[in-house]
Amino acid sequence: MMKNVKIKEKIYLVGKIDDRDVPFHRLTLTKGTTYNSYLLLTEKPTIIDTVDISFGREYIESLKTLINLEKIQYIVINHTEPDHSGALGSLAYNAKNATIVCTQKAVDQLKAMYKLHNRTFLVVKDGDTLDIGGKTLEFMETPYLHTEETMITFAKEDKILFPCDIFSTHIANYEYFNDKAKEDILEDFKTYYSLIMHPHRRYVQNMIKKIRSLDIEIIAPSHGFILRENAKKFIDIYDEMSKNTNVDKKVLILYSTMTNNTKKISELIKEHFEKDNINAELINVNKTSDEDILKNVKTSDAVLVGTSTKYGDMIGRLEDVLKSLKHMDLENKIAAAFGSYGWSGEGIEVVQDYLKETNMKVLSTSYIIKSTGMTDVKFPIRIKFSPEEKDKEKIKKATIFIADLLLNSI
Repeated sequence: MMKNVKIKEKIYLVGKIDDRDVPFHRLTLTKGTTYNSYLLLTEKPTIIDTVDISFGREYIESLKTLINLEKIQYIVINHTEPDHSGALGSLAYNAKNATIVCTQKAVDQLKAMYKLHNRTFLVVKDGDTLDIGGKTLEFMETPYLHTEETMITFAKEDKILFPCDIFSTHIANYEYFNDKAKEDILEDFKTYYSLIMHPHRRYVQNMIKKIRSLDIEIIAPSHGFILRENAKKFIDIYDEMSKNTNVDKKVLILYSTMTNNTKKISELIKEHFEKDNINAELINVNKTSDEDILKNVKTSDAVLVGTSTKYGDMIGRLEDVLKSLKHMDLENKIAAAFGSYGWSGEGIEVVQDYLKETNMKVLSTSYIIKSTGMTDVKFPIRIKFSPEEKDKEKIKKATIFIADLLLNSI
């Protein structure tokens, strides 16, 4: 374990170096990694994040040599994944007086993961601060960096940002600080960004906007090097890599509707794309020639196909159009199904099946979960009857996801 690695006055790195070949997100980290936890020995001693669950017992025994665990007042959990919260169960058992600090979305997760139903939680949101006795922590929510409950913590007086996974590197380093590194870490830093953060680049930009006004001297992430030399450079790298890189994108929205509910969904989809400056063409297949439809398909970067459901099937001329798509070369285009229904919505699934017979990348909930870990973006987009407020949010999230695929590349 790391012991007595001083970052600033009364702030210590107390994590674990893991120099094995580490399984991580379907990859193997051949350079290993570190699990960085931080101890703030203030009047109200505070822990920021813990270590991987595999090293929980070792972590607790190491902490006991630095502090009486019953004196710990706060345990800040920026992110609930077990490589950061893994020792929380043991730590909470030993630090019986500690309040657990996290976002609202993290509370239920941590209670379920570590059987903490009887513990005290302090829920924080954007801009909330906490006095830990001589130091002030400020919290900012950073959803989807890289899961929905994530937040970051800023030690105001010490000008240290604790961003958990954000700004991390996967290297089992024994130098701890980037200015002590034996080799250039930029390649590993950018690789980590590309694999973990880039799928959530819209949220990276949101995070950058929040931290630009902070006077940050040190970035202390939860993996790899602590960035104390030219911290701003690493923020700039994230900023540049997460910006929109593609322009002049076009989306085609094909639909067939019975009572205008599917048309309403189509119009909402178009509206959200246009907010991202993406050209969106809306076509009712029952009022447009095959020639015009297929011409628009060829010139579009994404094709969304919507239907109402009648007698367990799609309606109108959609089937003829979809059969034509099977014989076209549509590689590198994105496709998605959507629609309205009153009972079970089989027509939407029929559209999805037809799209899968093309060579387009067809979006599905399974694909989203596997590629990003996001659980609240659903494909196909299924709306019962006319879209209500909760449905409009569902449509917005799905459209934003497609927009991000179109506007960004790396």
